[in-house]
Amino acid sequence: MGNIEIKGKKRKEILEKAREIIKKWGLVLPSDYILVLDFGLGEFEKIGHIEFFIVNRERQNYCGKFIFMFKGQTCPVHYHKKKDETFFIVKGKVKMVYNRKVKILYPGDVLIMPVNTEHTFTGLESSLLLEVSNASILKDNFFKDDKINKNILVISQ
Repeated sequence: MGNIEIKGKKRKEILEKAREIIKKWGLVLPSDYILVLDFGLGEFEKIGHIEFFIVNRERQNYCGKFIFMFKGQTCPVHYHKKKDETFFIVKGKVKMVYNRKVKILYPGDVLIMPVNTEHTFTGLESSLLLEVSNASILKDNFFKDDKINKNILVISQ
């Protein structure tokens, strides 16, 4: 435990598969800083996604990244105490659950996720979201699943 990111051969295979889909969409994503996340649960096909960072400036307090999800993947229920997020759906279809609401988002849809709003999202098909937000800081992720919080705590120490 203690690692929320997939490494090694499995990471490479996942990225190749994602890039094939992204290429079919006719898109190019940033390649300098990429996270392949399973949140330390070892169930990437079910719980996980890939983050392609455009920028993450902690001192300047802004971030832009693409989130790629294979069909059926879910980002676990969580909230942020400092990060206010705006999601823009680039490709695919995404189910967002927040404030006891369920909203299906399609390409072109925008959803603002205010600070302290518990949320989760699932790719109903392979999907690409653009997230624009305050800086992305690991310690500002608070998950409903305490196993994930413990993994983050180990990394943050």
